Amino acid sequence: MSKNVTVVTGGAGFIGSHLAEELLKHGYQVVLIDDLSTGKRANIEHILTQDSIQFIQGSVTDFPLLNKLLHDVSYVFHLAAIPSVPRSIENPLASHDVNATGTLNVLLAAKANEVKKVIYASSSSVYGDTPTLPKREDMSPNPQSPYSVAKLAGEYYCQVFSRVFGLPTACLRYFNVYGPRQDPASQYSAVIPRFVDRILKGEQPIIFGDGEQTRDFTFVKDAAQANILAAESDATGVFNVGTGKRISINELAKLVTGLMHRDSQPVHQKPRPGDIKHSLADVSKARQFGYDPRYNLEEGLRETIEGFGQWSA
Repeated sequence: MSKNVTVVTGGAGFIGSHLAEELLKHGYQVVLIDDLSTGKRANIEHILTQDSIQFIQGSVTDFPLLNKLLHDVSYVFHLAAIPSVPRSIENPLASHDVNATGTLNVLLAAKANEVKKVIYASSSSVYGDTPTLPKREDMSPNPQSPYSVAKLAGEYYCQVFSRVFGLPTACLRYFNVYGPRQDPASQYSAVIPRFVDRILKGEQPIIFGDGEQTRDFTFVKDAAQANILAAESDATGVFNVGTGKRISINELAKLVTGLMHRDSQPVHQKPRPGDIKHSLADVSKARQFGYDPRYNLEEGLRETIEGFGQWSA
């Protein structure tokens, strides 16, 4: 197996920790960078005992650190971000500093160190509320929040660094990634861990709006595989990472409560600003580099629920 060195920014985060596991299985040397503002050391403790992995506590806003750590690195998987639409609305400057300027720092350091390729974690939120479904990469972006603006800026930086400086980049637009280790505690948490956590506590799941909004939910292990496939291929540009299937939040609540054998009726609260109504990925472009989601929603939910460690079928 290859022993190329890879760097994962945001490596102690939800997606980053799963990606680190997969990279180790593929024989890579892995360096994780995370400032632990949203990531958790507990997410990676189980793999830090291996010789092939190293953890550095630091931020993508620290260019000198990045420039040092990217020396002799083959691939950079840039996942570090403040990952929340509501949080970006409350603090647009912090969102921009990490999500946009941090991405520019990563690209500058990658160029300076002649990294083979950068894989950038973008977001389906860049499409905004454009009614056309499914979302295709050739559609015009229509960002609705500071978070999505910053993510789109990161994409543009990646494309410019590829064209102007010859640095290969691939931007992965994630569609609602979920799975084990996704934190339910934050007020900005995604819908699935919040549903599971509240049901486990005997509380009613909360739905923002009427619940008829639809989402394309992507299991985290599929997202991790998409990163590695994109890195090891010659694919560059922008790619959707989803499943090509969608479900309403009302139906999702029924599915989660059914899998947990609970009878918990959701309560509805007012819609959150910046949220979009419908989302669905066209993943045909990503299939060109081998992406093929292996988990259906029920399988992914079962593994997610079991990952909470407090429930068994």
